Amino acid sequence: MKLLSYTTDNADAATFGAVSADGLGAIDLGSRLHDVADLGDLLRQERLDDVRPLLDSDPDHDLDSISFERLLPWPRKIFCIGVNYGGRSAEYTDPTDAAYPSGFIRYPDSFTGHLGHLLRPPESPQLDYEGEIVVVIGRGGRRIPVESALDHVAGLSLGNEGTIRDWVRHAKFNVTQGKNWESTGAIGPWLVTLDEIGDAGDIDALHLTTHVNGELRQDDHPRTMKYPIAYQIHYLSTFTTLAPGDIIFSGTPTGAGARFDPPIWLEPGDVVEVNVPEIGTLRNTVVDEFPEGAGAEINPPEPR
Repeated sequence: MKLLSYTTDNADAATFGAVSADGLGAIDLGSRLHDVADLGDLLRQERLDDVRPLLDSDPDHDLDSISFERLLPWPRKIFCIGVNYGGRSAEYTDPTDAAYPSGFIRYPDSFTGHLGHLLRPPESPQLDYEGEIVVVIGRGGRRIPVESALDHVAGLSLGNEGTIRDWVRHAKFNVTQGKNWESTGAIGPWLVTLDEIGDAGDIDALHLTTHVNGELRQDDHPRTMKYPIAYQIHYLSTFTTLAPGDIIFSGTPTGAGARFDPPIWLEPGDVVEVNVPEIGTLRNTVVDEFPEGAGAEINPPEPR
């Protein structure tokens, strides 16, 4: 099944739902599961099975008439894995072959939903894209073995782990400030439960692409990951307890804008599309955070 978070024009608040069997409508689960606050709460309560009997319901809304919200409103943890796909180390002037994954944390409001605007801040023109497969935890655990790691996955989604590149390089060994600008990334359009994806071999064969204005920029498969998704879950759960609703951005292939010569940064009007056929397409358009002539004067911090 496919689960999503959304709003409608005549609603006071966001709700969550399931995509109808024909793929054209949304079944409003918020109006049917009254003791569940949102999609994140559904996962935290581990009640995915409560949704299955509702999938034959008539849809309440056409997908064309809704506004997609961030997939999970306020996940407790968002992990991001860096330099993971085949060839990524070669993109750096100081290649490394670390024995463990590179990981960092993002905040929920650094992401928007499907069809939401990616915001280019006035402090920097270096807004970049990173198409990724996103893992959503469905069953928590600590020190999860690799061989049972996928049993803890509720499903997969798509992400654009948008980055302000020059702010990533403000300090050595620290990417936090370049990775957490408001609405610079996106996640969605929905969560596809793992039973529709298949076993580990099927995940390895997924075909991830990123297009910018229709031009193919990233193209790879999870089978080239140095640290497969099951290992990522095992590794992260070693030092922290993973909980239902936690999110893992599993890494991005080569081809981000920073790696072109000269670099190609995203500009207002650009359309970024991240696609995996078994999951769908995450589509977003870039806008300036403050349109020309609007907003307060910006004074970037001076280096010391």
